[in-house]
Amino acid sequence: MNPHVLDKVPLITLVGPPNSGKTTLFNYLCGKNLKTVNYPGATVEYSIAQLNEKYNLKGEVLDSPGIVSLHPNSPDEHIAIDSLYSHPKYGMADVVLVTIDSSQISRHLLLAKQLIDSGFNLIIVLTMIDILNKRGLEISDEQLSKEMNCSVVSIDGRTGKGIDKLINVVESNLDKVKLNKKKNPVKPNGELKFNSILDSYKLIESIEKKVIHENSGNHQNINIEAANKRIRVLNSFIKNNSNSDLLTYKTDKILLHKFWGLFFFFIIMSLTFTSIFWLAEPVMNLVDILFTFLSAQAVNILGNNWFGDLISDGLISGTGSVMVFVPQILILFLILGLLEDSGYLARGAMLIDRPLSKIGLNGKSFVPMLSGFACAIPAIMAARTISNKRERFLTIFIIPLLSCSARLPVYALLIAFLIPADKAWIGGLILATIYVFSISSSVIVAAIMNKFKHKLVKEEDNSSFILELPAYRKPKLKVVLNNSITSSKIYLKRAGPIILIFALILWFLTYFPNYNPKIETQDLTQEQIKQEISSERLSTSYASDLGKIIQPIMTPVGMDWRVGVSLIAAFTAREVFVSSMALIFKVTSDNQNDLQASLLDAMRKAEIGNTGEKLFTTATIAGLIIFFVFALQCLSTVAISKKETGGWRIPILQVLIFTFTAYILMFITVNGLRALGIS
Repeated sequence: MNPHVLDKVPLITLVGPPNSGKTTLFNYLCGKNLKTVNYPGATVEYSIAQLNEKYNLKGEVLDSPGIVSLHPNSPDEHIAIDSLYSHPKYGMADVVLVTIDSSQISRHLLLAKQLIDSGFNLIIVLTMIDILNKRGLEISDEQLSKEMNCSVVSIDGRTGKGIDKLINVVESNLDKVKLNKKKNPVKPNGELKFNSILDSYKLIESIEKKVIHENSGNHQNINIEAANKRIRVLNSFIKNNSNSDLLTYKTDKILLHKFWGLFFFFIIMSLTFTSIFWLAEPVMNLVDILFTFLSAQAVNILGNNWFGDLISDGLISGTGSVMVFVPQILILFLILGLLEDSGYLARGAMLIDRPLSKIGLNGKSFVPMLSGFACAIPAIMAARTISNKRERFLTIFIIPLLSCSARLPVYALLIAFLIPADKAWIGGLILATIYVFSISSSVIVAAIMNKFKHKLVKEEDNSSFILELPAYRKPKLKVVLNNSITSSKIYLKRAGPIILIFALILWFLTYFPNYNPKIETQDLTQEQIKQEISSERLSTSYASDLGKIIQPIMTPVGMDWRVGVSLIAAFTAREVFVSSMALIFKVTSDNQNDLQASLLDAMRKAEIGNTGEKLFTTATIAGLIIFFVFALQCLSTVAISKKETGGWRIPILQVLIFTFTAYILMFITVNGLRALGIS
């Protein structure tokens, strides 16, 4: 094949309905050299990459979001379709490849027909041929090409068979573009009319009858009269002709059952959440150990000075706070990819759609919400599967209310203060109550915010939940893994810099003005000396000054500036609250269990100034628990929320609304319990 060179690198755009094999085709054409970016001025994503060098053909391949027709149902689809006619950065496509699931041709050909009517230089790429063949059917590329008046190529997504032929056809079509003046496609006028779509489907039905035939090796004598009398004969026909159809039919009888379907859905989603948490934990611990080691080595090499501390606690620890979430993100997208590729995720979304629609969400919101119990970062990223902009933003808005794993160390400390050491089962009940409360709170907030939907999305956004249920199939592990790695890279690229900047700002506030106290080192270990210095430095830092400024805010809830400083430090990550409390109350121990026991003892002895009044009581601890249920104290969440929503409106609303609500409810809890004599 001779190298094909145009005056500019030609643009090849991939379009197609969801689950039609578009991403698989993109990976075959481009390999792993893709990059994912947003359309200018929007949060809608697309992937762009050069054609794989082995094809000896120059061209850029753009993978646009999945669409079912050229008539958009949401602002996101509107942007994607507009860019198809003229991309803001790359212009108009030279060749458009539309992926059509050959086993769903009666529905998918509508998009191809609209693209041809608009005047695009189109190539139809038939996928899922294996599923069609299992049904005892085959499709004629030549006949379909004749009927649609465009090039048609069949490919096998499992083996890559047909890709070389597709490259030849693409090259041939590009030659036509070079020889003939490229015409601008014409957009469809107005909304899609009922009679128009009816006529289109009648035409598609006639085309389907001409291009799909029984496989020569699978002729069956079907008794139609008997089939009309007893529907079970049709099931027998399915059994004889398609094991995959029979599997889908039998599996859906259970998984889409109005009672058992929901039961199995919650089991599968619970296993997904558990996997995200437990499978990622060992890797997250290794990442944490690695960055702790690097931080210690930086101090040893650079010395215990401001520069060494900047590199150690600012730069390295800040980078660690970014990297520690990568295992969870990778596992989340890997599991979601496997569920989606197998065909189950669409069914799960359908099952849960009705109850969630009552609070302004849809079925696709449940998976991100469930993931929020592990970590809000991958959960917010998982909300990308929600095509409707308002529902996606509303889902992102309430995710921080779900009790993530970062809250567990805080809850463990606060609950341990409340219960006797020999009655751990009470702590389990309290923790379960906290989780149920967080779920209930998120539902209530979603229902309230749905009444003020214009605050989340300014433009009109008609909601719809139309979902095609694909046949069950074996996931393509290579494709799913590649997409999961790509999503993880996106997290590092987009959220990482913002998180690191915030971490450096907080380091500055907690380190300076760099007071170096004189510490009595007698009978103290090196680690204890370091803890004492850090404690004294924190109590005289700018963060401490800020804590003392907010003392008037802490007084009505029965607390002082020390708790305020810990709450400020916890903004980097909620679990930092525990270590900050240990620092400020001068608790040191090499053993984590002893550290918690020592910290609890220090908390029980802590007093407010010289008043003799206890700082921590049942009332104030209950107030802190309520505060952590609602408050958005996680800069990583703020950063990813900003990136996923394309602006600061949503994250600012989250911080203001959740923090204000957290404080008001903490005030009510503390003073309410005190009024009841529980203090």
